[in-house]
Amino acid sequence: MLTAPSPSPCPHSPLFSLRRTTTISAVIHHHPQDRQHNAKSASLLRYHFTNTQQQQQQQQQQQKQDDAVVDVVIPPEERVKLLELSLVRKRPPQFPGSIYDMSSDSLSHPPHLRTLFKQQPPSSNDDGGSDVDEELIMKALDIRRKVTAEIFKEAMWRKGKFGITYSTNVADRLPDFIDHVMIKAAALKKLPEFADSSFNVRAKWVIEDSNVVPLIRCLKHNGLSYPKIAKLICMSGGNLESIRHLAEWLKSVHVKGEFLGVALLKTGGNILERSIEELNEIVEYLETNGVRRDWMGYVMSRCPQLLSQSIEEVKTRVHFYLDMGMNKNDFGTMVFDYPKILGFLTLEEMNQKVTFLKEFGLSAEDVGRLLAFRPHLMGCSIGERWKPLVKYLYYLGVSRDGMRRMLVIKPMVFCFDMETTIVPKVRFFQDIGVRDEGIANMLVKFPSLLTYSLYKKIRPVVIFLMTKAGVSERDIGKCLALGPELLGCSIGNKLEVNVKYFLSLGIKLHQLGAMIADFPMLLRYNIDIFRPKYRYLRRTMVRPLQDLIEFPRFFSYSLEERIIPRHKIMVENRVNFKLRYMLACSDEEFNQKVADKVEGRRLYELGLINEAPPHSQTVDDSLRQHPAVDYTDIGSKASEPQAIDSSIERTEFNRSSN
Repeated sequence: MLTAPSPSPCPHSPLFSLRRTTTISAVIHHHPQDRQHNAKSASLLRYHFTNTQQQQQQQQQQQKQDDAVVDVVIPPEERVKLLELSLVRKRPPQFPGSIYDMSSDSLSHPPHLRTLFKQQPPSSNDDGGSDVDEELIMKALDIRRKVTAEIFKEAMWRKGKFGITYSTNVADRLPDFIDHVMIKAAALKKLPEFADSSFNVRAKWVIEDSNVVPLIRCLKHNGLSYPKIAKLICMSGGNLESIRHLAEWLKSVHVKGEFLGVALLKTGGNILERSIEELNEIVEYLETNGVRRDWMGYVMSRCPQLLSQSIEEVKTRVHFYLDMGMNKNDFGTMVFDYPKILGFLTLEEMNQKVTFLKEFGLSAEDVGRLLAFRPHLMGCSIGERWKPLVKYLYYLGVSRDGMRRMLVIKPMVFCFDMETTIVPKVRFFQDIGVRDEGIANMLVKFPSLLTYSLYKKIRPVVIFLMTKAGVSERDIGKCLALGPELLGCSIGNKLEVNVKYFLSLGIKLHQLGAMIADFPMLLRYNIDIFRPKYRYLRRTMVRPLQDLIEFPRFFSYSLEERIIPRHKIMVENRVNFKLRYMLACSDEEFNQKVADKVEGRRLYELGLINEAPPHSQTVDDSLRQHPAVDYTDIGSKASEPQAIDSSIERTEFNRSSN
């Protein structure tokens, strides 16, 4: 029912005056009054006390029920079901009014977990009961482990935004870390703030507190696969901060992201236990001995074992190389070229390899220079690489001095696999007609030959010489034995250009092949060297082209120091020699030839002799007495005139090159 509001008193009425007087007197006297709780505060207080009492009553009732359950005999199958039901992370949904399917009608809800492990009913065999308890405990641990793994995977795909497959793969490879989380979560039960929390809440808190998910995201961003990430986390033993600190330190020394996993995993387990100060001490010591700061990342990523060594061991290894006469710049370059030389080998292995290299007649300083130039030698095995190769070269006819020359000129040869790299090339040379003595001479003279590819470099050059340069099948062995350097020349940029030049002079192909077989270095010279010499030969000396075909070594002599001076002497003395007799001798021999020729002409003019001596009489007896040597005798048993001519040829080639 609606009622009309009461009219307000008039300001001039007696009632209004009475109210105003009462209010003014109350303000003047101001008697304090006690504050009372309002309805909301009082209800909250009553609710708090009521819940506390109810919880205490529920705990007492639960204790009574647990004590009552102790006397109930539960079959083993039912106990396993109860165990799984008590430990699973997510229970199956229950519709309103549903009950647990228990074998006993007296149990309307699942009992507490600890009731499953209290004393068992008496039995004749006490050991059987203990075995059942142990089996249940192992079953409980297995269930807890699965629950922890599920919590970890949930944190991975919710917090870290990882895929379900990736999270599952990582969790399956982290059994040690899962056990670590499970143990810590169980230990948190003793703390007051976690006394009333469930295992799932405690496990989530442990995972979040360890920051394992951001760490996995960081490692995955730097290129580590999930097996490496899992292995690294298991190595840490739960101390994930050590991984994070070490990864940041490796980045500070310029280790690239893709090599972080290599540096962390191959170093060893003790790297996570080392302090940053110890690692900085190693880096600073290497920097003072020639290893640049910006090289440290490359060195550490290729030889992570260096980080697991003590500073004393690092100093010992550094002094091992510096004591061989190696300066700091060479040492730093050596470490950068082959970082494993410093931390991969033991001191005993290093001493054995240096001793083996000294057996070739090298001093300690020579070995130091050799290792500074090719440090990969220290990575080769003595028994698997060096000894078989030395034995094989010995049977080919290479002496110890020859091996030393090969080692000094091309030390990489001693790093090759003999069966796959060296033996096929030697067999190829044998197939084209070069004897073992000639092969030994080739290897000693040009060790780089063994570094070329057989099918991409050696065979194409041989085919070019036989098809485009006119070298016959009979002379190809002689050509390679005399000039193995041809195998290192480019076909398009060097060999083909020189062949076209000689053919343009009017030389026939078969004549050019004979010239190359007699003097293979003809194809290695630059055309700019040929032109002035050929011009002087044809225009100034007025010699026929046949003289050049008979003596192709003419291009190996210096125009200013040998050809022009001797030609002037012949013109002044009005004598003439073939190119071979004119150039292939020393200055004393040439002057003697000129004097003999002038004297013979004087005697002829005086009528003391019947005819002028021919050109062949001015030739050395050694050149007239020894015939040409076949190419099959090339090598260490070559004839003396050919060896003398070869030495003169090398001298003149060096002069012409200068």
